[in-house]
This record gives sequence, structure tokens and C-alpha cells, in this order.
Amino acid sequence: QVQLVESGGGSVQSGGSLRLSCAASGYTYSSYCMGWFRQAPGKEREGVAAIDSDGSTIYPDSVKGRFTISQDNAKRTLYLQMNSLKPEDTAMYYCAAVGGSDTIVAVTTIPLVEKEYVYWGRGTQVTVSP
Repeated sequence: QVQLVESGGGSVQSGGSLRLSCAASGYTYSSYCMGWFRQAPGKEREGVAAIDSDGSTIYPDSVKGRFTISQDNAKRTLYLQMNSLKPEDTAMYYCAAVGGSDTIVAVTTIPLVEKEYVYWGRGTQVTVSP
């Protein structure tokens, strides 16, 4: 059973940094995408970064240049380094994953949208004050 557990959220001032972590277990796919999503109150869940098993990454324009996704395969941990944080980055941040057994799964083939991801963590709150 796949489990994803996020940590590292907190409160920071505008311009500050945070690093989120996602510990993955029970994940055996050789081809996969892992992503970070966020959801602010009253808004839809949006993808902010994804990385695939080849190490390719993708970001929306809203966070490009400020957020960096990475993974430590030995530790089975996904990270999201967030710099130059803005109040509009305030949201619950979720780790998510999708894997392929017979098909290739990559950031170029899996859109960074909620419905494409199968496994989800419970989230960690990030609050950025002005």
C-alpha cells in the first residue's frame, strides 16, 4: 500500500523560504511521476511541481524560478524547496504520485492536474504573511 507523508510546512514572512518533504513507502513502480499540489481555501487544487523517474521536472509559471522539486531515491523522499515566498503561496500543500507498470509515466505525458494523480498525502500547511 502506497503511503505519502508530508512534513516541513509552517509560517514564514513574505520573501522567506521553506522546504517541504514527502516520505514515500510501498511504492514499487519503476516509471512514475511525483508531484506537489496546493489548495487554498475556496480554490481548486493546483499543481506546483512534478518530477518523474528520469529526473525531469515541470513547473507552472506561477512558481517557476522560486520553487524547486527534487527527490532522494535512496531515502524515498520527495522535496519542494520554496524560496521568495509570497502571501499568495499560502495553502495546504499535498504530495501526490502516479505510477505505470506497462506504460511510460513522465512529466511530458502526465498533465500536472489533480485527476491524473492516484496517491495522495494528507497535506502540510504553508502560511506566508505579508
